[in-house]
Amino acid sequence: MANTASGRFVPVNAQSHAGSPNVNLAVALLTTALVIIVALLAAAGAGKLARLDGATYPTALTRAATTFTAVLTLATTATTAYAALRT
Repeated sequence: MANTASGRFVPVNAQSHAGSPNVNLAVALLTTALVIIVALLAAAGAGKLARLDGATYPTALTRAATTFTAVLTLATTATTAYAALRT
């Protein structure tokens, strides 16, 4: 509800911006940023675990890169499956 100058509350249509291109773009960008952050955290964890396991730096970096790629691939696959279900 919106507050007007007269002090009365007037209902606001909650769906007024739901299909807006700006809202869709914002959701897409925030989702992309979240997926990249999760992928980076998973890669950092994999690299740290590899080093704690005694792996060399190149091996740990390879495991981190593999994990980063796997998380991005999983997110892409889930997005594709979700998009297919919505159509």
